[in-house]
Amino acid sequence: MKKIVLTLVAVMSMTMGFAADAKNNTNAELEAYNITLNYDRLGNVLNLTQDQIDGMKDIHKTFHAEMMNAATADEADKDAMVNKAVEKDLKYMSYILTGKQMEKYELLLKTTLRNRGLLK
Repeated sequence: MKKIVLTLVAVMSMTMGFAADAKNNTNAELEAYNITLNYDRLGNVLNLTQDQIDGMKDIHKTFHAEMMNAATADEADKDAMVNKAVEKDLKYMSYILTGKQMEKYELLLKTTLRNRGLLK
C-alpha cells in the first residue's frame, strides 16, 4: 500500500511539473507577441511631433491587438497573421512618418520581431 501511495504522489508531482512548464512556455510565447512601445523614447529616437505620436498610438493599438490575436492562433496561422499585422502597421505608419523616420521605424520594428523569433 505504501508503494502505491508513493507512486501516486510521484506521478502527480511529475504531472504538475509538466503542467507548470507548459504554462511557463505559453506565458513566454505570449510575451514575445506583446509588442508595447515607449512612445516618449520612440518619439525622441524618430524626432516625432506630438501629432505623429498621437497617430502612432492609434495605429499601434490595432497592431498590438492583431499581434495578441496571432499569439493565440493555431501554429499554422501564426506566421501569416504576424506578417499581415506587420505589413498593415508599416503601411499605416508610412502615412504619418517621413521617409527617414519610416526607415528607422521599420528597422526598429523588424529587429525587435527578429529578436523575439517572430519574423524570419
